[in-house]
Amino acid sequence: MNERVVFITGAKGGLGSFVTQRFLATGATVIGTSRSISKEDSAETNFVPLPVDFTKSNAVQDAIGSVVTRFGKLDVLVHVLGGFAGGQTIAETDDATWEQMRDLNLTAAFYVLRAAIPHLRKSGKGRIVAIGSLAAVEPHSGLGAYVTFKSALAMLVRTVALENKDAGVTANVVLPGTMDTPANRKSMPGADFSKWVQPGEVADLILWLADERAAHVTGLAIPIDGANV
Repeated sequence: MNERVVFITGAKGGLGSFVTQRFLATGATVIGTSRSISKEDSAETNFVPLPVDFTKSNAVQDAIGSVVTRFGKLDVLVHVLGGFAGGQTIAETDDATWEQMRDLNLTAAFYVLRAAIPHLRKSGKGRIVAIGSLAAVEPHSGLGAYVTFKSALAMLVRTVALENKDAGVTANVVLPGTMDTPANRKSMPGADFSKWVQPGEVADLILWLADERAAHVTGLAIPIDGANV
């Protein structure tokens, strides 16, 4: 993988930082993106920071275009970016919460997929891995907006898999349970952390799905639950 160009959204987050380090360790050129990111976020010479607001279509197009212009290609897209809000019934959900969950969990993915797919098709071995949520496979009271758009994300990625199989592109979505991140520990201090999935395990799965050995694995929504590993 050391000659591949990898584009990671949400590269600074609780999971994104693990994913970024896994790909950097392979020697790949890793473009780590977030609203705010800099060279100080990684000392690796193959790390390229790129600040992007993924809720803006033009900003996403420009970001992908700049990567292809600089490196001549794009081989892997890992879409980690997302957001969480809960605690409201559908009847109580305000417009701002609905729009935030839509923009962070679905629209941003649409923008980056639309911009990246033409270049991933040219790669011949393009790989797309998106991060969804295990919660998205079932309805949950008080999580309506979040679950709705995470569910839609899974369908979006699986559709991309069908549309691009002819070009050797694979597209899969990983569905983690609650992950053991500092943010989750802070928000749920009374939880049993031992039952949470480790971000490193999710990152390992993402790395494998992006490998050439996973060429025949596509169109899947793959659950990974810390209580069962």
